[in-house]
Amino acid sequence: MSDTLSDPRPLLPFLSIPGDGSPFLTGLRCSSCGATFTDARSHCAGCGSRDGLQSVRLGPTGRLYAFTVVHRSFPEVKVPYVSAVVDLDGGGVLKGNLVGVSPDSESIRVGMAVELYFDVADQLDEEGQSYLAYFFRPGKTES
Repeated sequence: MSDTLSDPRPLLPFLSIPGDGSPFLTGLRCSSCGATFTDARSHCAGCGSRDGLQSVRLGPTGRLYAFTVVHRSFPEVKVPYVSAVVDLDGGGVLKGNLVGVSPDSESIRVGMAVELYFDVADQLDEEGQSYLAYFFRPGKTES
């Protein structure tokens, strides 16, 4: 990617945009116990190991663990929206917005399949730079 204002930059440090343009998320996996984390850390919260945290590519699918429909937010943030916590397939837990569903509790169920979706964030920074963000959307259902 060129370093121009038309190219979105990753919104978060664990969002990678490789040269081929297919974004993905990274995390840390403990080689001792297999626990997976999405935040920066010096040791494993699962087993306490200070050695063996390895960078891994996080899975693109998961299951909705919890959610809330947000009706009040900061100025210029469109409401309502669905804030979700997702258990990723292959390990890791992420919080993000669930899109592609009606923002009401009747349309959403805990345990539903979801997939990662990447899109340019709605707002630009003060220099006019755009940023790529991740979201969740309903995934394919099992037959």
